[in-house]
Amino acid sequence: MNKKIGKVLGLISIKGGVGKTTSVLNIASSLSNDYNKKVVVVDANFSSPNVALHLGSVDHKNHLHHVLNDEVHIGESLYDSGFGFHFVPSSLVHVKTNFNKLKDTVKILKKHYDYVLIDSSPSLNNELAAAINASDELYVVSTPDIPTLSTTLRAIKLAKGNGMHVKGLILNKMRHKNYEIKPADMERLAGVPVVGIVNNDIKVSEALSELKPVVLHSPHAKSSLNYKQLAAYLSGEEYSHPGKIKLAMSRLKDDYQNFKKHDFKNGFMYYK
Repeated sequence: MNKKIGKVLGLISIKGGVGKTTSVLNIASSLSNDYNKKVVVVDANFSSPNVALHLGSVDHKNHLHHVLNDEVHIGESLYDSGFGFHFVPSSLVHVKTNFNKLKDTVKILKKHYDYVLIDSSPSLNNELAAAINASDELYVVSTPDIPTLSTTLRAIKLAKGNGMHVKGLILNKMRHKNYEIKPADMERLAGVPVVGIVNNDIKVSEALSELKPVVLHSPHAKSSLNYKQLAAYLSGEEYSHPGKIKLAMSRLKDDYQNFKKHDFKNGFMYYK
């Protein structure tokens, strides 16, 4: 019997600052730790890679650039994130690269991992096209505002032009305010279903400052639960929402930690 081949999930956007890399790493962490999947993240943002920076791991002998230029095997460019999944970094120093070999490279990884997550370039270029062509399923990360909607529509059009169907939108940094575009309107305008909504959450910024996925930093934060639910959807697993008591205890613990760290010389407001 043939071994089951993994799936390549590409997360794309044509706008920086929407939280694409953060989403990739939190989905990877949740798939690994909550749903027991074997996961690898590939940093296909060749011009301005961020995956290794988000993980606080930048001292690498080999990078994806070396693999695509036939200098090393993909197995020599795999690193342990320390958070339950592996990753393949790209070089922080610009190196001329054959982007067209990305698809063949991730095909090798599919034989060894349940999920290969591709973090793509946020620019409309050959790097993004390579990530699109290498993916089995595409998801566009967007924020619910008009400028980002415009780039989201362009990303969907680009995917279609490359013969790929965008399977869903991931709406990030949602505040649920009247000035935001509603999820139903995003679906209608984009012609693509919203498969995940991630709340705007200070815990995400706190986790980034500590170079750790928020799903591990604050497992019961609203954003963490959103990512866990999204990971369940992407993997076809059942999502189990924690009970009210567990949520309350977890958030009281977080609040206590804020209290202990607070410098009261700056005022008495120690929480946000």
